[in-house]
Amino acid sequence: MERWDQLNRFFNHTGVKLTFGLNALFGRNESQTEKGLWIGDWQPQNTRDFMQYTISKGYKVDSYEFGNQLSGSGMGAKVDAKQYGKDVIVLKNLVKELYAHPETQLKVLGPGGFYEEKWFNTFLEVSGQGIVDGITYHIYNLGPGDDPNMMNKILDPSYLNQVSQTYKGVSDVVNKFRPQLGAWVSESGGALNGGSKDVSRTFADGFWYLDQMGMASTYDQKVFCRQALIGGNYGLLNATTFVPIPDYYGALLWHRLMGSTVLAVTKESDPNLRVYAHCAKKKPGVSLIFINLSKDRSFNITLSNAKPGDAGKPNYEFVGKQNREEYHLRALTGDIKDDIVCLNDVPMVQTDSEDILSMDPKLVDASTPISIAAQSIAYVTI
Repeated sequence: MERWDQLNRFFNHTGVKLTFGLNALFGRNESQTEKGLWIGDWQPQNTRDFMQYTISKGYKVDSYEFGNQLSGSGMGAKVDAKQYGKDVIVLKNLVKELYAHPETQLKVLGPGGFYEEKWFNTFLEVSGQGIVDGITYHIYNLGPGDDPNMMNKILDPSYLNQVSQTYKGVSDVVNKFRPQLGAWVSESGGALNGGSKDVSRTFADGFWYLDQMGMASTYDQKVFCRQALIGGNYGLLNATTFVPIPDYYGALLWHRLMGSTVLAVTKESDPNLRVYAHCAKKKPGVSLIFINLSKDRSFNITLSNAKPGDAGKPNYEFVGKQNREEYHLRALTGDIKDDIVCLNDVPMVQTDSEDILSMDPKLVDASTPISIAAQSIAYVTI
């Protein structure tokens, strides 16, 4: 509990919205007949004690997530979907008892593991309506962190597209069971087993990371949780110096620029150019992210808009009324294995006071094409 107290001081300083993951193996025993399967009912006493302590201290928790990587085939351990569905009802009833006021009642999320269609459907059928407030699942679509082919995967648009099948599957489950909070990617670090020591901390990892956030948004996934703020090779901060890695800056720009309304966008060009569009976050307009995977091709882009009822044909050029704002990210030396990113040619390194540098846009005449350099990422707000 001393550690929990320390963490809550940190949370209070930073104003985070907290989801807390609960141990869903507590009280179970490993099956003697099936390796990796854990059987028996979940015992909620430990969770009850924890929640009562948390309430007594006035700590703010947004939601509780039930378990970690126990769905389907699991990761080192698994639980049957019917059993898991029964247990999450017990958790929901505990939350209703301890957080009795409907307006302050915490949300229950699950199952917090890898998506397998049959398992997820059974789990949600057994738990029933109104028990699981949000469907959570994990994505590690780059495979094991020690894969020597990791960089090739990140730069291959057809490989990056494969995970869309998972997003579509989860979207179908959401449409069927209609949980209040929709679907969340509650853990994603790209590469399994702590990330990749050669790739996760480099500029190149942003090609995977920011593409995933764009793709997840188009499938109406409500939350994308990066593994991790700190720890492993995939931590957004260096574990000893706390200096941000390139992905930190890409995520910070997403957070500042991309609103929650997702727009449809199509392109007539090379598959190495990825593009996603949202309503702008802080002002009227559109924010786009362009990801150029190509090593030797830059792009000059014009935007056009399709009016509803026009069979989707673009029929007028889409430009802003004033200068547009551009944020171009590239590797410091031009080598995507760099661990320093430049924003509009300024290296993103912390100041002596350890502040984040101001991340100012480049203002560009809105009537000119948008220029995206080879192996770079750009945010553009119009």
